[in-house]
Amino acid sequence: MRGLIAAIQFITAVQLGKPQEFSPQRMVPFFPLVGLLIGILVALLDRVFLLLWPGSVAALLDVFVLIGVTGAFHLDGLGDTADGLYGHRSRESALAIMKDSRIGVMGLVAIVCCLAVKWAGIAGLHDQRSLLLVIIPAYARASILFGMRLLPYCRGTEGTANPFFDQKMRISSFWGLLIPLALSYLLDWQALLLLNLGFIILVFLILVYYKKKISCITGDMLGAMTEITEAGLFLILSIGIIS
Repeated sequence: MRGLIAAIQFITAVQLGKPQEFSPQRMVPFFPLVGLLIGILVALLDRVFLLLWPGSVAALLDVFVLIGVTGAFHLDGLGDTADGLYGHRSRESALAIMKDSRIGVMGLVAIVCCLAVKWAGIAGLHDQRSLLLVIIPAYARASILFGMRLLPYCRGTEGTANPFFDQKMRISSFWGLLIPLALSYLLDWQALLLLNLGFIILVFLILVYYKKKISCITGDMLGAMTEITEAGLFLILSIGIIS
């Protein structure tokens, strides 16, 4: 339970209970479960929103809830990553730009586009909307585990995310993904296929891109990975064949 509380405190704006000991190896497996809790909150509020507004307006409010509950934690990483990785920069230059707290034009564009895609994707969800609102945030935060497992950390001992990379993540740390994966089997076969195949493709493409650009990963890039995966899955699952 302490690992779950620590994970909630770390990747959301919700300060549940007393501050927990900072133990990356203990909290990381709970990231998908935190995503699941976020999804449950969004799905419940979405049902209320739909009683009062059209689906498109409810989708916009859902996006606001996602921003609020996370404190824009991952969006900040998306902006920094877009600023650093855009263009033909050296690894050192990209890392220096990502470390700068100021946001540039590409960072702003990336955030706006990501939120727009997320809104459009949620607005396009129909019959299985509530279940997908629960599952997709969990899958998005599970992507962090793959980034930590498959790419080395860029900043050595200097970066704030270094404690998460002190020890190579064990396969057993992925157990938290099993719960949203099991829930995905409640979807019809088309949505089940699109969700899991889409997740694999998105994570693979993001990691290949990171590998090609600078051959490593940072905390900002993990945040960007979460946002891109979440927006991408909402868009993929709104494809008309499953409506």
